[in-house]
Amino acid sequence: MTSDTIGVPNPVDSRTPVPPGHITSVITHLEMTRRPKRAALPDTILTIRKAANLSVTEYQNLFRLIGAPWLWFGRLCQSEESLATLLANPAMPLYIIEDRKREIAGMLELDFCQKGMCEIVYLGLVPSLNGKGLGKWLMAQCLMLAWAGQKDLPPIERIWLKTCTLDHPAALSFYRKQGFTPFAQEIEIYPDPRLTGHLPMDSAPQIPIFQP
Repeated sequence: MTSDTIGVPNPVDSRTPVPPGHITSVITHLEMTRRPKRAALPDTILTIRKAANLSVTEYQNLFRLIGAPWLWFGRLCQSEESLATLLANPAMPLYIIEDRKREIAGMLELDFCQKGMCEIVYLGLVPSLNGKGLGKWLMAQCLMLAWAGQKDLPPIERIWLKTCTLDHPAALSFYRKQGFTPFAQEIEIYPDPRLTGHLPMDSAPQIPIFQP
């Protein structure tokens, strides 16, 4: 028994070695079941628009631009056919964040497929905009769109999302400050997307690569 388990009743033996070529993360699920009060936000350099006629390649490039620093890879493992179906699904709207020069600044992807619920699937800004207080503005836009729901569907009663230990270190704290409550956790081990070729090898340098 090591010092970090002394005094812990019946500690769970969870020290399973991670196979070479893999990475691990702790995933936290959070939810919001009450619409927050809408606060006035200051002017920002960003605007948000719904993506239209986005090709699969354009979507993949957007996904890599925003997600590579945090090893987002889920959409990159999907077939072109499934991604095309996703982009054509009105219940899964995609929004693009732009700066004043109309350059890509972030993305937001929602999922209204479950009645009365909205999942915030992907939400993020380009790395150069992190730490500038723009996340509050983006989350306000996100919650407004999520709680508004969709025409001819039941009102939204619950919004939920997932974050993990590969995300920005402040992500979990940020979501809780925005009114989300954690309700579940899980541990995931999967092949490193940099070694599988889904992301460039220089992505997320803060996360070590364990060569097989």
